[in-house]
Amino acid sequence: METIAKVRRRYHLNKESVSRIARTMNLSRTTVRKYVDYDEDVPKFVRKERPKPQLGAFEETLRQWLEADAHLPRKQKRTARRLFEGLQQVGYPGAYDSVQRWVKVWKATARPSVHKAFIPLSFRPGEAYQFDWSSETVILGGVTTAIKVAHFRLAYSRMSFVRAYPRETQEMVFAAHQEAFLALEGVPERGIYDNPKTIVDVVYNRPIKGQERAFNHRFLALMNHYLIRPTACTVAAGWEKGQVENQVGNIREWFFTPILHFDDFDPLNAWLWERCQERAQSHPHPEQKARMIWDVFQEEKGLLRPFRATFDGYIEDRVLVKSTCLISVDRNQYSVPAQWAGQWVRARRYVDRIVVLMESAVIATHVRHLGRDKITTDPQHYLSVLERKPGALRNGLPFQNLPRPITLVQEHLLAKPGGDKAFVEVLLAARDHGMEILETACALALEQKMITVTVILNLVYRLANPLPPPPQQTPEALHLKEEPTADCRRYDTLREKRHVH
Repeated sequence: METIAKVRRRYHLNKESVSRIARTMNLSRTTVRKYVDYDEDVPKFVRKERPKPQLGAFEETLRQWLEADAHLPRKQKRTARRLFEGLQQVGYPGAYDSVQRWVKVWKATARPSVHKAFIPLSFRPGEAYQFDWSSETVILGGVTTAIKVAHFRLAYSRMSFVRAYPRETQEMVFAAHQEAFLALEGVPERGIYDNPKTIVDVVYNRPIKGQERAFNHRFLALMNHYLIRPTACTVAAGWEKGQVENQVGNIREWFFTPILHFDDFDPLNAWLWERCQERAQSHPHPEQKARMIWDVFQEEKGLLRPFRATFDGYIEDRVLVKSTCLISVDRNQYSVPAQWAGQWVRARRYVDRIVVLMESAVIATHVRHLGRDKITTDPQHYLSVLERKPGALRNGLPFQNLPRPITLVQEHLLAKPGGDKAFVEVLLAARDHGMEILETACALALEQKMITVTVILNLVYRLANPLPPPPQQTPEALHLKEEPTADCRRYDTLREKRHVH
């Protein structure tokens, strides 16, 4: 533009010739003539249409591929590089740059994109929250672990809540909601979600039904319990819950960089909630800039519905009890009482435990393992089998990790003839009185150095049936010397004295 201005001033004001201007400014006379009458904005370079000797024969194939990809989700669409590789397989001899330019022009003209234009959203206090998951990496107990983080965000106050879980399964979804509502001290009216299988079973995209959803029935049970109206976003339209989408990236930068070190999930989750509160107290609200997020949250919290009793957030499977008294749940095995071998039972998966039921009665409870190929047994489940097969005692898996006092008693008894049957008799005491009482009795027997079946069973019985406390004796000094007599005339005397006053 400076060159154009100089040319125009010298020609129109100084009356210099085109030849002189071109010679002194080292320009061609054609350029000078073009600039003499140029009175527009900054000139832009316009590329002339290039010939396509190599790509021309493949343009129709490329167009068909792009039109087919246009109906797919964004993550399934082929990039220009993948399209180039596909053209090479059908005989394209040209370069990648030609394909890349052609794809760019086609997207800008044939299917102009509007995905970068959004509509601003507004929420009233207590109306809605947004939910999403993210994948993070932490070090738990010295082991690098990939975890899932549940993200909640109140749409009005922008208050955040995040909690880490080992997986993204449905029971984790239930637990995350309960922890979020408990921490936020209330429940909004509506929840905004993606379309994962743990929440949505079917997305109807037919013209008649539009974008209707068939929500998972267990997820609907959670929503009904807390009286929440669920809303699922349009497929591949993350901007409909843009607040929590942005939060995922921000939380990763704020909390998970550099990589965190914790012993297990409990201290990690306590630390995450503390950080959420600290950031809310120190960062202004994006719209109400004169107020902190925490202050707006305190206002919104009063408009949330009260948090109701805990939802029973389990996932239930019908499983068969094997002849080894084990059931398979989530790639691990857990024991049940031997009387149910060969029967079908119901196993409920919680975040932290496995509960096994026959009809409506709980028959076994175990701490849940989140790895795979692990076997968890309860020795009490096998006592009736051990009574008939005492030979399984030495190598039986359920009896290899007994409490230390019981193990010491076992070693002492097995060193003697008939020790198998003697120790089985000791273990059978746990069937009626529990393993804790048996452990205490064995510890007392070891302490007294009287390790016999009779002594241990006697101690078990005494611990399970303690003697009642002796009756309290009233000291002689507290006995009444003269018992008071019933005399109703004393009442009349008191009334007369009050009347005199």
